[in-house]
Amino acid sequence: MDEKFDVIVVGAGPAGTACAYELAKAGLKVIMFERGEYPGSKNVMGGVLYRKQMEEIIPEFWKEAPLERPVVEQRFWMMDEESMVTMGYKGLEWAKEPYNNFTVLRAKFDQWFAQKAVEQGALLINETVVEACIVEDNRVVGVRTDRPDGDVYADVVVLADGVNSLLAKQLGFHKEWRPDEVALAVMEVLKLPSEKIEDRFNLEPDQGCTIEMFGDVTKGILGTAFLYTNKESVNIGVGTTLSGLMKAKIRPYDLLEYVKNHPMVKPLLEGNESQEYAAHLIPEGGYNSIPKIVGNGVVVVGDAAHLVNAIHREGSNMAMASGRMAAETIITAREVNDFSENMLDSYRVRLMDSFVGQDLKKYKDTTHTFEHHPQYFKEYIPMLNRAAGQMFTVDGTPKKQKQKEILRSMTENRGKLGVLQDLYRAWKVMK
Repeated sequence: MDEKFDVIVVGAGPAGTACAYELAKAGLKVIMFERGEYPGSKNVMGGVLYRKQMEEIIPEFWKEAPLERPVVEQRFWMMDEESMVTMGYKGLEWAKEPYNNFTVLRAKFDQWFAQKAVEQGALLINETVVEACIVEDNRVVGVRTDRPDGDVYADVVVLADGVNSLLAKQLGFHKEWRPDEVALAVMEVLKLPSEKIEDRFNLEPDQGCTIEMFGDVTKGILGTAFLYTNKESVNIGVGTTLSGLMKAKIRPYDLLEYVKNHPMVKPLLEGNESQEYAAHLIPEGGYNSIPKIVGNGVVVVGDAAHLVNAIHREGSNMAMASGRMAAETIITAREVNDFSENMLDSYRVRLMDSFVGQDLKKYKDTTHTFEHHPQYFKEYIPMLNRAAGQMFTVDGTPKKQKQKEILRSMTENRGKLGVLQDLYRAWKVMK
């Protein structure tokens, strides 16, 4: 394949497709490579798509995109072995246009999104592995694929090849990721009739719910379990730092089974039929792990740039925003025929000035702090459950006495000073 393109996009996930769509829409000659059988076949996320960033690319996309349910309720469960403390928000305004976010099945949505890029003029090539970037005179000028005569050339190459981007690593943009900089997420899609979903989750037809779970469901490891409602299925999954799994010597699928059989979760899944398993690495390091994302003739977007806000479970929106900003930068670079690192660096500046960079910077020390201070998940969440159970149990004990007993139990292991230090540390990294 000797033909030259304006831009090569490696990866047809949300970031790569958003970039290809915007570039093709502007009239650039774009080719997008996807290693999977089809876009979405190799991608895993819990299943939440945010409306705002997608709408900036395709206005009113919800009128035709293969979405599952608009999310009207977000629940948060702090869990012990046989109890949970809950909080959340349900807003019926989220059930009306323009909505807030949606549950999606990636296999369906990614195919649709990629096809929209094709309709704009992008060329999509599936089942193709990009093995290396072609570098000449310290500039990326194309890619080498696993196809016969598979060298392809372009003015700019966009790397959207996921968290463990081998291409960015080959270019020296990052080293091998540490186990505490990535999370391993495993997920299962379970088929359930729509009426059972609506009954068990207290939903009306065409309304969705998300549940984020912390504490016992991850065996005290830094991470989150999740349960999201689709039209006729639910996504159940768990993601924890790779370092946490290694220390605890727990297999990820065993942890998923533990989540599914937790007494607070199991009744919601009763009578299900398993449809699909998936596992995937997710960026966890946040702001401090962002690699070099711009070079001569190359930019990095999405998970490959570690653009994930684990605290607010945001990834796909940041991926699409980065893809769009990269495309806009490349369009400007083409107008002046300058694809140098200095020119393309405006993408990095825009990204860091946007909500993406600002939010990642806000929580830049959070993952590291919770990883190195496991008491937040191992001690404080069970303690919260015990305190709530004790306070709400009516047994003739005066409430003032119960409060004293709860306070004493909270400080007996770490002391008052230790608890105050932990509270201050958590506030400092979350403020």
